[in-house]
Amino acid sequence: MKFQTSLAIVCLGSVSVLSGGAEAQTPPTHHHDFVDAAKWAGVFDDPARDEWQKPHEVIQALELAPDATVADIGSGTGYFTVRLSHFVPEGRVYGVDIAPDMVKYLSERAAKSGLQNITAVTGQFDDPMLPAPVDRVLLVDTYHHIDNRADYFAHLRASLKPAGRVAIIDFNTLSPVGPPVADRLLPAQVTSEMEAAGYRLLQRHDFLPNQYFMVFTPK
Repeated sequence: MKFQTSLAIVCLGSVSVLSGGAEAQTPPTHHHDFVDAAKWAGVFDDPARDEWQKPHEVIQALELAPDATVADIGSGTGYFTVRLSHFVPEGRVYGVDIAPDMVKYLSERAAKSGLQNITAVTGQFDDPMLPAPVDRVLLVDTYHHIDNRADYFAHLRASLKPAGRVAIIDFNTLSPVGPPVADRLLPAQVTSEMEAAGYRLLQRHDFLPNQYFMVFTPK
């Protein structure tokens, strides 16, 4: 079982002329190595990305309580993790990444920003290593990089609270940014795999121009 990459590594790729952080959203292959988080932070956290990623709207759609516990799997440099922390002032956000440099970067970023409700977590290929049960799990541009997804998400169920939800955002086939089209997954495949892992589709949001956004809950 191999969890190939995180949001940060997903974004790593060949430079293009696309704007809004898109130069980092076009990886040439499915597998990536990642070094120097600080170098890529300027790309991953480019404010221009907000126009198409719509982070505020995404987080609002998660319907978070102020004391919610959230796992951002594939957190990278913390694009979503930091934003999530402001929505759960009485809760906690676990920023999970398999790249040690990214975990270190996020931990230091949270400390410098005084965001005490962020915990950076070193995940494993087959296990996010969540320290405690969570109310929400968010995966942005990460799902298609997980191998043996049915097993991975079946295992993840044990880390969800009774009313927990898993939100999956990934590139659609028409997006001008993202991995090669051959590496992208159709929403129907995601739904089928999540059903095999013991989930049912609860919600689908259509406001993102380049990505589909689906929310699942355990059956």
